[in-house]
Amino acid sequence: MSSHAQQARTLVEALPYIQKFTGKTIVVKYGGNAMVSEALRKAVMCDIILLSLVGIRVVVVHGGGPEISEMLKKIGHESRFVDGLRYTDAETMDVVQSVLCGKVNKNLVAQLNRLGGQAIGLCGMDGQLFQAVQLDEKYGLVGRITGVNPEPVENALLSGYIPVVSTVAQGVDADTAYNINADTAAAQLAAAMGAEKLILLTDVRGLLRDPRDEGTLIHVVHTYEVPELAAQGIISGGMIPKMECCVDAIDGGVERVHILDGRIPHSILIELLSDEGIGTMLQKEE
Repeated sequence: MSSHAQQARTLVEALPYIQKFTGKTIVVKYGGNAMVSEALRKAVMCDIILLSLVGIRVVVVHGGGPEISEMLKKIGHESRFVDGLRYTDAETMDVVQSVLCGKVNKNLVAQLNRLGGQAIGLCGMDGQLFQAVQLDEKYGLVGRITGVNPEPVENALLSGYIPVVSTVAQGVDADTAYNINADTAAAQLAAAMGAEKLILLTDVRGLLRDPRDEGTLIHVVHTYEVPELAAQGIISGGMIPKMECCVDAIDGGVERVHILDGRIPHSILIELLSDEGIGTMLQKEE
């Protein structure tokens, strides 16, 4: 088959998916290697722009751990982690806010715009998008989201923009900003917006029965199976909070959640617009 015929087949295969998702909201949590590698970053941006152009309401939520660590190192401030969460003192919070809401957010917006998208940057303090209280003193200024106001994001979408959201929240219990886990923020925003899908880009293939064997990928997980998979140790380490976010999103009304390998170029398009699902999909019992 010629490459042109192959391209045409691919487009025809995508058509029913485009028809299904056009006008629907999809939240993409962007992070990991897909953020660090230039080629992967471009592939993700192109996917997002393409989805936006075919009428899908795409919202991007991002963290920026590596960039925060790099900036703290530059100013000679040591990164410290408690239970896997970055301990955030006042100085660290200043860096988190300036790096996430400033450098990382605006670079992503600029890159989307350069590639032909129309993006706008928002942070959790804009329009009180994310409101939070302190999670626990032992983590410092790390917040637990208590309220989400999706209106700024909705307004951006209605004006034809791709909203790019950084996960810093406005404190409601103190005059401070709070550092928020990006997976949690994406899940809560997806629920508040009644999103069709939440996509979490990670650096793993998805949920594996055997972490050493990528051939053991579990393609579909129902939310009721999660406690059992955790008890068996199949869901472990960093995948535990990720899965909790996925379950919360589905309990909040999101139809499906996908954990995708951001190291695979165009993994978002392959997952959404083709017959071949490539990650782990979470859903309620059918």
